[in-house]
Amino acid sequence: MTADRTHGPSDGRPEAPERETARRGSAWHEDDEFWIAAGSAIFQPARWEEAAEQSEVLPGLLGLRPGAHILDLGCGPGRYAIPLAGQGYRVTAVDSTAAFVEEGRRRAEAAGVEVEFVQADMRRFARPEAFDATINMLTSFGYFEDPEDDRLVVDNIRASLVDGGAFLIDTYGKEVIARIFQARDWEERNGELWLYERRVDAAWSHMVNRWIRVTDEGRTEFHLSHRLFSATELERLMLEGGFSSARSYGDLAGEPYDENASRLVVVGRK
Repeated sequence: MTADRTHGPSDGRPEAPERETARRGSAWHEDDEFWIAAGSAIFQPARWEEAAEQSEVLPGLLGLRPGAHILDLGCGPGRYAIPLAGQGYRVTAVDSTAAFVEEGRRRAEAAGVEVEFVQADMRRFARPEAFDATINMLTSFGYFEDPEDDRLVVDNIRASLVDGGAFLIDTYGKEVIARIFQARDWEERNGELWLYERRVDAAWSHMVNRWIRVTDEGRTEFHLSHRLFSATELERLMLEGGFSSARSYGDLAGEPYDENASRLVVVGRK
C-alpha cells in the first residue's frame, strides 16, 4: 500500500485540532506516548501469530537445549517471550516501556505461562552469565544516537551469556532495504489512519522516519530514527564486542543472506 497524500474529513464535521509530538535523536524511543500510540499498528493480531510461528524455529537456529534460559531484549508486550515460555524455556523479557511490561505480564498470566518481565533500559541491563541465549527481534537494535551505546549493549549481552551462549539480532539490513525501500506508505487499523514517510540519511547510516497518526480526536506526528547496518557491519560489531563468531542469515529459518533475503539475522556466539 502506498499513498502520498491524506484527506480531511468529508462528512461536514469540524476538523479535530492538530497536535504534534516530535521526538528526534535518542529521545524518541524513550517516549511512552509514542509506543502506546504505535502499539495498535505494530502489535496487530497477525503479528502475534507470526511471532508464535517464528518462535518454533528460533531454538533450532540458536542451538538451544530444552529448558534453556532465554533473554528477550526489547520484548514489547511479549510476542516472542510468551510462546517461547509455552515451549518450556525459561524466559526473561526486558523492555523500557512500562505499559508493554504490564501488558506482557497480563498476557503471560492469561496464557498460563511464566515469564519474568523486567522494565529496564538495555544499556543498563546485565546479569553476568545468566542466559543461554539473547534475542533482539524486529529491528529493536540501533535506536541510540551515540554508536557507543550500541557497543555498550553488545558488551552487556556478552557478559550476560554463559560460555557458548548465542546473541541473535533480527533487523532489516541495508542490503534488503535497498531492494524493498518505499519512501511512503500508509495503513488503516482499528479506526486509525497511519501515514509513514522514510528517508535514508547520513550515507546510509540511518533511517529517518515521520509517522502521522490520524484519529477522530486529531492528528499526532512522531519523528524517529534508527541506525542501519549491513551484514558485515553487524557481524563486526559483535566480533569487536568479544564474540568468538558471528554469522548472518536471510531469515529465522537459517537461509543464506543473499539477494533473496527477507531479513538480516545475525547470530553471535560467545
